[in-house]
Amino acid sequence: MSEAIFRSERETKALQTGNTKRRSYYMRHYENLVIVKPAMTAEEIQAVIKNVEETITSNGGEIAATDAMGMRKLAYPIEKNERGYYHVIYYSVAPAAIAEIERRFRINEDLLRFVTIKYDTNREVAAWNGLVEKAKKAAATPAKEETPAEEAPKAEETTEAAAE
Repeated sequence: MSEAIFRSERETKALQTGNTKRRSYYMRHYENLVIVKPAMTAEEIQAVIKNVEETITSNGGEIAATDAMGMRKLAYPIEKNERGYYHVIYYSVAPAAIAEIERRFRINEDLLRFVTIKYDTNREVAAWNGLVEKAKKAAATPAKEETPAEEAPKAEETTEAAAE
């Protein structure tokens, strides 16, 4: 019943008529930037990020892409922390679920800050799609570039050591 309160007139009509594209009317595009406390190990930070992603998916969200921006200096100290681990998540979810997702983010003591951005108009959705594609390319590209670069010096070092 509370779910109907958050539906627009267009969404209500789509559900009543049995429109096959009702999911596109029901889901909205969002971006979350979370800043994780820096005083943790890499494994703990990844566990916090996994918990954030699990919060989104458990509330019916579909994660399109993520972008790990890494450790950065904050503009001003937050809780005596001058640095933070930045992570961006692009996802689609029903508007009614945002309140619960943000509530869980507020409870999480490992997050310094978070911001939720909604992409609503056609222009904003097109920008969101561009950001998702850019994040997917950025995630795929470094993995391919790092592996051959790391292997090549190791092979040269062993060849030089064997020659001496």
